[in-house]
Amino acid sequence: MNPIKIIKNGIITENPTFVLLLGMCPTLATTSSAINGMSMGLATMFVLICSNTVISLIKKLVPDQVRIPAYIVVIAGFVTVLEMIMQAYVPALYKSLGLFIPLIVVNCIVLGRAESVAAKKDVLHSVFDGVGIGLGFTLSLTLLGFVRELLGTGKFFGVTLYPENYGSLIFILAPGAFLVLGLLLGLVTAIGNKQKA
Repeated sequence: MNPIKIIKNGIITENPTFVLLLGMCPTLATTSSAINGMSMGLATMFVLICSNTVISLIKKLVPDQVRIPAYIVVIAGFVTVLEMIMQAYVPALYKSLGLFIPLIVVNCIVLGRAESVAAKKDVLHSVFDGVGIGLGFTLSLTLLGFVRELLGTGKFFGVTLYPENYGSLIFILAPGAFLVLGLLLGLVTAIGNKQKA
């Protein structure tokens, strides 16, 4: 087991947003700014690491018939802890991300990694997989939020780079999310194809 390779796999080879195309709902909905994208990514990474660890520890104790419900209960437990911490310490961010924090419970990235990695690999491998996939998701959402925020408002993490009236509101709205995601997917695919050639 090579931890660097596992983490690199989550960031590049199996990037949840740009390669696997998983978790599109929070990707499109929470990336109106770089800070929102980064925060959603970090929240998902926390749940990924914790749930992968616990699921890897209890996998032999859980009967096959109730495997998925048991995994969802574990994931829901960590999402509840995360939600309570965010509500207590970063209420503005919690309010900004809104409904998408509790929806981490049914995020296909988290459940998919629980089923494909944590249920089959040892604890250490599962932890590094959670870190890699979580970093890949965080970087993707931050990049998407950065581009949307910059083109829409002329800001970068809230710092004004050029006057807001030069920006285009469409990039902050839902159509802008689809447009920027499509352009970034095309760019990532083009880079990947160039590296293969």
